[in-house]
Amino acid sequence: MLTQLRDRYQEVSATGYQVLIITPSNRSFLEKFDEAFGPYPFPIYGDPSRALYREMGHVSMAKSKLLLKAGKALLKGGSKTFFPSDEEQKTLVKKAMKTHDVYIQGGSWLFNESGEVTWSHIDTAPEDHATIDQLLQQMK
Repeated sequence: MLTQLRDRYQEVSATGYQVLIITPSNRSFLEKFDEAFGPYPFPIYGDPSRALYREMGHVSMAKSKLLLKAGKALLKGGSKTFFPSDEEQKTLVKKAMKTHDVYIQGGSWLFNESGEVTWSHIDTAPEDHATIDQLLQQMK
């Protein structure tokens, strides 16, 4: 999703909306992430305690459910399903899988100028992200 958002950032920013990303990571990990996968034209902030995630209604998927999904994906597509081919990126992804809450589900939120939520989508599974087209439709 971040790559797609970066690729279509001009379209999104043309709507007048500002983009900011909140992740369940700490600052030092985000700096390494940006070095390996960035740069990004929008700010990425960390919520390592996941307080904001919980306040907004996000939940962690049951480990058994996510592991079952991961096993199916691994059988279908091999390790390339999870790991980038770039070694620096692969190392970072492996570290995240060991040290971060990879079970927490993300989402997309749109706020008006007064800070009120005008639209939201909370992911129910890793493949359940709102698409950039869905976001753009809601922004117009």
